[in-house]
Amino acid sequence: HEWKGELKRTAATLATPRSSARRRRTRTRTSGMNGRKSTEGEHDVHVNVPCSSYDYNHADHADDETRRVKREQSFSKQGLGKLSSVGRPKFSLAYARQLLDTNYYAGVALCAAGIIGTLVCYGILQERIMTIPYGEKGRGNYFKYSLFIVLLNRFLTCCTAFVTCVVKGEGLKPVAPLYAYAGVSISNVVATSCQYEALKYVTFPVQTLAKTAKMVPVMLWGTVILLKSYSWKEYVMALAVTGGCSLFLLSGDASSKVSKVVSSDSGLGGSAYGGLLMLGYLGFDGFTSTFQEKLFKGFEMSSHHQVLYITMFSTTFAFISLVLSNTLFPAITFVFAYPRCIIDILLLSSTAVTSQFIIAGTIKHYGALVFATIMTTRQFVSILVSSILFAHPLVGGQWLGLLVVFGTLYMKIAQRKKPAKPSSQLPSSSSSK
Repeated sequence: HEWKGELKRTAATLATPRSSARRRRTRTRTSGMNGRKSTEGEHDVHVNVPCSSYDYNHADHADDETRRVKREQSFSKQGLGKLSSVGRPKFSLAYARQLLDTNYYAGVALCAAGIIGTLVCYGILQERIMTIPYGEKGRGNYFKYSLFIVLLNRFLTCCTAFVTCVVKGEGLKPVAPLYAYAGVSISNVVATSCQYEALKYVTFPVQTLAKTAKMVPVMLWGTVILLKSYSWKEYVMALAVTGGCSLFLLSGDASSKVSKVVSSDSGLGGSAYGGLLMLGYLGFDGFTSTFQEKLFKGFEMSSHHQVLYITMFSTTFAFISLVLSNTLFPAITFVFAYPRCIIDILLLSSTAVTSQFIIAGTIKHYGALVFATIMTTRQFVSILVSSILFAHPLVGGQWLGLLVVFGTLYMKIAQRKKPAKPSSQLPSSSSSK
């Protein structure tokens, strides 16, 4: 009876999944039982327990497979996808989201690559549409209808915001008065049109660098509309950025290659007129962002809800402006004559919308400080890429102006206080980039 009970306990032990080390110890104990003499019987009784190496390797493989199945089930429950053949999780959207939450530097690098990549493509497409003729080389035609770009861009953004609001279950009823949305929309349409039109007269590096002086009108509008007060350091930095931009403009040729053609057709001056357009952009865009901030503070609304109504009005205003100026049908005729143009416009709008979701995720996970650093870097990268692709050589004075501007911007970022909690609001996709 004793050896039969021992045999049953040994068999139960071997049937229970254990680690390889514990199974080897069990094997040693059972091997020592072989040849043990029974005290109750008259005959020698041997307990022959199978313990060949094949049996143990097979059991190990079964345990490994069991652990693999359990791990795959765990990943499936967490929504992290399936495991690869080597037992590592396959890449998925949920796995990327987990990476953003767990690995800080990998997440920041991924967000920076997304923002810089999409917005650099946005700048390249913008310059290609407005400054490179479509058609055969030497006999092509320039695209002159910047409001048509605004129309398609805002329409695509409006559709995206509508789908997002429906999916998230947000209300579609307007929260603020309609005239408030309309006021922001008008200033936004004018600012974006000035931005595109300016590329006909000044180079893309000049246009991009002029945007860095946006803090000046934002501070002025903030003082008037929001009754904000700013420190003397902020005013000094604003003047430094303005001085760097002026140095960049005065040190080299700021006029674009297409400015001579456009100036001869319209009778307007080249880079001087482009500078006036950029001043208009800075003024209206500063009003747009300041008034959007006031809407967020005065009414309980999500960022997608605000974008939906602003882009809805912007689409309407752009369409009416095209009809009243008799440029809607010429623009449609142009894109039908040159299908490559409509492809470029749709790609430009897609990159603009895509960048907004990446920007929203960056601010939500890492805060506005990291986002500001990435955007400043993006502007510098955009200037370098444009200088290489579209042959805008920079002279010594212009490099010095770049150093002053971006050095001041990075210094401003370094002096910011750490925010208490990162905001999850989406920066308005209706804002010009």
